[in-house]
Amino acid sequence: MSKRAKKVSDSETIMTEIVMPDDTNPTGNLMGGNLMKWMDIAASICAGRHAESYVVTASVDNVSFQGPIPVGNVVTLKARVTRAFNTSMEIYVEVFAADLKGHNSRRCNDAFFTFVAVDENLRPAGKVPEVIPLSKEEQRMYEGALRRRELRLIMAGRMNPKDAPEIQSLFLDS
Repeated sequence: MSKRAKKVSDSETIMTEIVMPDDTNPTGNLMGGNLMKWMDIAASICAGRHAESYVVTASVDNVSFQGPIPVGNVVTLKARVTRAFNTSMEIYVEVFAADLKGHNSRRCNDAFFTFVAVDENLRPAGKVPEVIPLSKEEQRMYEGALRRRELRLIMAGRMNPKDAPEIQSLFLDS
């Protein structure tokens, strides 16, 4: 049974955490692994809402840390589906940090996650709902998802570059 298409806002997930001493490295800043865990949690909630299914993380793209997040800062993670494929979907997570009073707000990180919808036996669960991009930004992210997906598959050795039309179109003249 096919599930109805959904707007990006239908599954958008916003999660907030405070950086506690146990979350930090010896310099008093949030450990990267803890931030990645929080990002994965926010992304998985978003993907599960979209798919109306259990989900598992299939990949994470290019996580880079743009600046330290010190103990006591409040971290806000915003996750949203950019595109759905067959049983998988791409989730974009942005990370923002601010002091406890809400001052010094800044964007600290972002990454694309791929999740696969699975059933109770951890087998692919069937087609996930399509994504309906409404804003210009949602449409831009939606359109770029095909290129990012092909690049992910090529980098994982699961697709030959000559079988990737979206990537080829970046390098070939029309």
